[in-house]
Amino acid sequence: MAGPKFHVAISPATLQVLLAMGSTQLGSALAKSLFGQVGPVGMATLRVGFAALVLMVLWRPKIRGYSRQGYYTLVLFGLSLAAMNTFFYGAIARIPIGVGVALEFTGPLVVALFNSQRRLDFVWVLLAAIGIVLLAPFRGSLLDPVGVILALLAGACWGAYILLSAQTGRVFEGSQGLALAMTVGAIALLPLGIITDGGMFGQPVLLAQGFGVALLASALPYSLEMAALRHLPLSVFGVFLSLEPAIAACLGFWLLGETLALRMVIAIAMVMIAAAGIALSQKPVG
Repeated sequence: MAGPKFHVAISPATLQVLLAMGSTQLGSALAKSLFGQVGPVGMATLRVGFAALVLMVLWRPKIRGYSRQGYYTLVLFGLSLAAMNTFFYGAIARIPIGVGVALEFTGPLVVALFNSQRRLDFVWVLLAAIGIVLLAPFRGSLLDPVGVILALLAGACWGAYILLSAQTGRVFEGSQGLALAMTVGAIALLPLGIITDGGMFGQPVLLAQGFGVALLASALPYSLEMAALRHLPLSVFGVFLSLEPAIAACLGFWLLGETLALRMVIAIAMVMIAAAGIALSQKPVG
């Protein structure tokens, strides 16, 4: 007699979120594999620059006709985006990708805490804080302290990115604000990229790889996430997003040979649980 058959169906929206996270971290792994040829600042310049080019072609945003405050917000949004990418690449040049992503989650967690009136959210943030303490570069730690600090700075920029993204969305239609902000970030990074890694602009293969990083880490995941959010509640999307440190750690191990100590695995798990808990406790939007 045949046993019971189980059928697990994955909705298209769920698949889109998973593919978006996988694409983002695959882009991070590809970027890190290129650090022998180009530095973190140069890689951030390529990623943001090519992503801006793709988004401007896709959305063709209107540049004129906004208020001075709107332009001011747009510039801050673009600068936060540029800084977030630069700090993150500086971090993962020194520490494993999974650890860097977990530390970067501090930004969204703090934003969620300040926008919450639920006591339970303080418990989730405390859990994340314990995880971060476990990742702190104390004596005997395998983590580079500069890498940890850069990851936390990337998290702070991510938090600013979330707040400024919401403000930009009230002024600019659809994805026009993101395309323009990405362009601002690209313009801000270009002089730094020329100073630190100017030779990369004469290497067609490296430029093509940088374009691949931009597609994997920015253009493709953003498009997938936007499509998924049309069908998924924001809280569910947030729970899925909490899996990102684990995906990053797995890809870092498989593609780059990055191994994690048990303490790091436990710390990453605590940050993931905290992120999922806060996502579930958020009030519905709309």
